[in-house]
Parts: sequence; C-alpha cells; structure tokens
Amino acid sequence: MSMWQPVRGPFPATRMRRLRRYAWSRSMVEEHRLDVANLIWPVFLIEGARQREPIGAMPGVERITIDLAVDAAVDAVQLGIPAMALFPKTPIHLKSESAEESCNQNNLVCRALRAIRDRVGDSLGLLADVALDPYTSHGHDGLMVDGQIVNDPTVEVLCRQAIVQAEAGATVLAPSDMMDGRIGAIRRALDESGFTDALIMSYAAKYASAFYGPFREAVGSASALGKGDKKTYQMNPANGKEALHEAALDLEEGADWVMVKPGMPYLDIVSQLAQSLQVPVAAYQVSGEYAMLQGAIDHGWLAEKAAILESLLCFRRAGATSILTYFAPRAARWLNG
Repeated sequence: MSMWQPVRGPFPATRMRRLRRYAWSRSMVEEHRLDVANLIWPVFLIEGARQREPIGAMPGVERITIDLAVDAAVDAVQLGIPAMALFPKTPIHLKSESAEESCNQNNLVCRALRAIRDRVGDSLGLLADVALDPYTSHGHDGLMVDGQIVNDPTVEVLCRQAIVQAEAGATVLAPSDMMDGRIGAIRRALDESGFTDALIMSYAAKYASAFYGPFREAVGSASALGKGDKKTYQMNPANGKEALHEAALDLEEGADWVMVKPGMPYLDIVSQLAQSLQVPVAAYQVSGEYAMLQGAIDHGWLAEKAAILESLLCFRRAGATSILTYFAPRAARWLNG
C-alpha cells in the first residue's frame, strides 16, 4: 500500500516555478521576444574620408565619414538590421542663426543618404533627423528671435529640410524638434512634393532630459547650447498624460508611428502609448543610457551581453515595436547566433 499521506497545513496548489524548470518550457511560455528586426542603428557622421573620431562620453561609438557609413550600411543589411538613423556633426563654419545648412541639398546628411542608397538600394531603411540643432549656432532645435524659440518660422524651415532629405533618399523623416504642428506641415510638404510614400516617425514624446549629454557632444551642439536648456519645447519629465496628447495629435496630423525619448527611464510612457493608441511605438535608448551601461560593462560591473539584451528586451515588454540603440550591431550579432 502507498505510504503517501496528505500534507497538512499551507501548501501551494499552483507552483509558478514548474514552468521555469526547463529551458524549453521557459521558451515556450515566453511572452515577449527581441528580434534583429526591432533594431534601428543610430550613426554619427563627420566630413572627410576613411576617418573615425571616438566620442569620449560614448565609449565604443565613433563619428564616421560617409564612406565608412556606407560600409556600416552594408554591415547592417548583412546583420538583418532593418534601418539606420543618420546624425551629422556639422562643421562650425557652416552653422548659423537661421540654420541654412539644414536645407542644403549637398549637406553632410544628404550626401550620406545618396551614397548609402546608391550602395544598398531599398534593402535598408534610412531615417533622417528633422531638426535644426546640428545646424544652429546657438544649439537649439528651432529658430531664435529675441532669445525665444519661434514655432511657426521654424516649421517652415523643417518642411524644406524634410524635402531635401527625402530627395536625397531618406525613407523615414523623423522630426525631433518638438515644434507644434510640424507633423501636419511636413506631411503636406512631402505630399505636395511627390513624396507620398515617405514615412514620418514622430519624436512625439521627447522629454527635456538630462540623458542627452553624450549625444550633444557627438553632434557638436553641446558647446553652442552652453548652459541653455530646451524646456520651452521639450516635455517636462514629470508629465505622462501630456505624452498621450502629443502622440495623438501627431498621429492625427499624419505620423506613421511615434517615438518616446529617452527610453528606459520612460518605459511607462512607452507602455501607455502602445496600449492606449494601438499604433507602432518606437523607443530611443539614448546616449546617456548607453554611456551608463557601457561604463558599467567596461568596469566589469555588468555582464555585457546579458545586460544589453535585457535592456533591449524591456522595451519590447513595454510595447515598443522598434528600438533605436547604439548597441544595434552588437545585439544583432548575438541574436543571429
């Protein structure tokens, strides 16, 4: 006869650890997965040929010349990374109060767009940043009049900038300026210029964050901005409902998908947008997030692969369909096995 006796007292009828016991069962019940197709690779550009410039605040990330950016694009296609985002470091002598260089058909970004498109064709999405901060002598994303950033005149310049970028081969225009009404204006400008298929990824919820410092060093706007801030047009980090309002407005104006920036400190915003609006949501793992993780990795405080992939998976769990990350090529290699 069996000697089994019922256990007396508290006993868990449901044991959550059972499904965690085996690798196959953990995989079978996995709710979210990170794929190379979710990654967008931001790349910094400089003038010249076959040159690389390390970025002090972003160990392992470099500014590269157009020819090397073309090589990087080929690598991206081979790795399965679906898109790259291009950010220029504009030479100081080309910066001005009115950011004329932003609309120059032969500026650094436009030349890079054409060169990459000529090499890889339509096999890679190319995002172009629609904003004036790389081109203004004061480091702001908009035009300045009497010490104030003026909205509507800035939007007029942004429309011209978006058109020259689309002409050069950008498949995604990504306005990051946070001016009111710019998505609708850019959509109309693109359509009227024959670029009805050009996508718009709106930086819909871009916060006035402390996590942008290394990026501003990378594009050369930090010294121009000085002790200034962008709080009159970027969002207050204390606000969440406002992000829903901003994103809804941008979608109404013609955005194809919306972005939250920064990423990890704002996962709640990513989740709210994804659940409430039921649209594609991008998250930008910004330069400050990269610097913190890479710095800890370099000191041996975090395990490189595990920490990076976990940080990216959390964006997927929150609802992001695409992730802009400087870790993209590393993550792609790991994910490809």
